[in-house]
Amino acid sequence: MTSRPPSPQPSTSGYPLEVIVNEESPGPSARWVDPRPLPESSGLKRKREWSESLQEETEEETAAKAEDSWVVEWLCGLRMKLKRQRVSTVLPEHHEVFNTLLEDPVVKRFLAWDRDLLVSDKYLLSMVIAYFSRAGLFSWQYRRIHFFIALYLANDMEEDNQAPKQAIFSFLYGKNRAERPLFHKLRLQFVRSMDWRMRVTREECEEIQAFDPELWVWGRDRTLLPQGSRDHGGLREGH
Repeated sequence: MTSRPPSPQPSTSGYPLEVIVNEESPGPSARWVDPRPLPESSGLKRKREWSESLQEETEEETAAKAEDSWVVEWLCGLRMKLKRQRVSTVLPEHHEVFNTLLEDPVVKRFLAWDRDLLVSDKYLLSMVIAYFSRAGLFSWQYRRIHFFIALYLANDMEEDNQAPKQAIFSFLYGKNRAERPLFHKLRLQFVRSMDWRMRVTREECEEIQAFDPELWVWGRDRTLLPQGSRDHGGLREGH
């Protein structure tokens, strides 16, 4: 059921209080919906428009399940303005499990390898935390595989060059290609657990980074790299 603003209460003077409602755009939701089949990958780059189109189809379903809060923006005489804010699903425990996974030896080697930040700049890593918050798992359930699945999905959404993310398989499985189908099966399960909501705004990423601004991975900024190494994605342009 969609959240509604509270009914205005009569003022002490006996005149009704005028309420002005200011609704903000919805943020992420983290509940489960019935899974629907995902088109099989063709091995070519999956277009970002497909993911956005899929998300738009489910936004109405998930919006009804999201929790809203109403806050008073200002109060002047008999006029009161309310603003609806979407409650963030990112909790301190999601930051904690992310920080723990940063100490995983395979994750550390991968991040050290990606010196040009093609697969793991600060925005893509912020999306990993956002996805953790939407997947609905307990914090103790997250493992190395979930870190790389979330990072893979972030690259699906934001990067034009899809080749660098293939290095994830080398770090996870070495030369063993037999494990890749299992990775993609888990990836689909992870997407379903997020209600297919894979879009993360730049503002959400910056809010995530602001929780612990001194965390070393937030220094992985492509704008600080030499010009030839930069590859600006959608979040970096504010889309």
